[in-house]
Amino acid sequence: MRQYKRRVGIRASAYLFSFVVILYVVVFMNTPYIVYQPGSASEVAPMIKVENADPQEQGTFMMTTVSASYANVALLIASVFNSNAEVVLKETRLQDKTEQEYAAEQVFYMNSSQSYAVQAAYHAAGVPYEDVVDYLYVFSVPETANQDRFKPGDKLISVGGQKATDPAALSKLLSVHQIGDSVEVSLQRDGKEIKEQVKLVGVKDKEAAVARPGFGVVIGAVQKVEPKQEGKAVSFVDTNVGGPSAGLMFTMEIYNRLTPGDLTKGRKVAGTGTIDPEGNVGPIGGVKHKIVAADRKGAEIFFVPLKNYDEAKAKADQIGTNMKLVPVSTLPDALKYMEELPVIKS
Repeated sequence: MRQYKRRVGIRASAYLFSFVVILYVVVFMNTPYIVYQPGSASEVAPMIKVENADPQEQGTFMMTTVSASYANVALLIASVFNSNAEVVLKETRLQDKTEQEYAAEQVFYMNSSQSYAVQAAYHAAGVPYEDVVDYLYVFSVPETANQDRFKPGDKLISVGGQKATDPAALSKLLSVHQIGDSVEVSLQRDGKEIKEQVKLVGVKDKEAAVARPGFGVVIGAVQKVEPKQEGKAVSFVDTNVGGPSAGLMFTMEIYNRLTPGDLTKGRKVAGTGTIDPEGNVGPIGGVKHKIVAADRKGAEIFFVPLKNYDEAKAKADQIGTNMKLVPVSTLPDALKYMEELPVIKS
């Protein structure tokens, strides 16, 4: 009896160990893959504030997203049975960046997209404006002596107690120091202000023969747009997404609120595409997933960059959607299409 209980105990332990190993492999073990799937189609109106906005908007403009998940074995297995899932290698997405650097880069692109959207809408609506630096942003942190001082996504506030308002101001603040000096740097990280003592390292520009004092990190300037006309300010709330592909839909929502009348004509309008200050619409990635997301949300119209149209049309035909796909190259293309639509009478 004692031997029998011992055998049962050993067998139970073996089963438990096997279960733990299988659970770890299937659920917790990382793989070198990412799974892309349809994301969301979200109204952009709650994301944007416009002073003295025209209130007439019976329909909606929606931005579309792609869901990207770092895959475990369970997700990879599920993807085999999901016709809308796309499996790619992580390195295809990240290239030579870390996951944190990639995420910080996407936040920067979204902020730039918002700035460009405001400029394009102001331009189309005839509102004069100026483009100024909002803050300095840490893109990436190479393996330098300051890797433990900076994190991708940090906002640079001040150096030695003096505001670093733009790249030129930052260079001037650092130019009075020597390589090897320590300076106090104020950063904003995850909504909190922190201070770091940073040792300056040698940074060499392509044009310069001699290294200058710097942080040894990659920093970019985030722009903001200020109207020269009173009562036309535009601001954004947190969109909780990254990347530049919502530019066109942001622009159309802003333009609709800056100008009289309802550009939506009472319709649910989705779309994607980058925007530049002149209103040019650029191609994006993952359009086949965005088509599915918009169809699931009941969109009637989908604006797609001209260069993405063939891929979008193929997916639309595959899922049998009733959405009208409208290829555009510029903001005026999209505005003209909407302005010529009849109003839906309630």
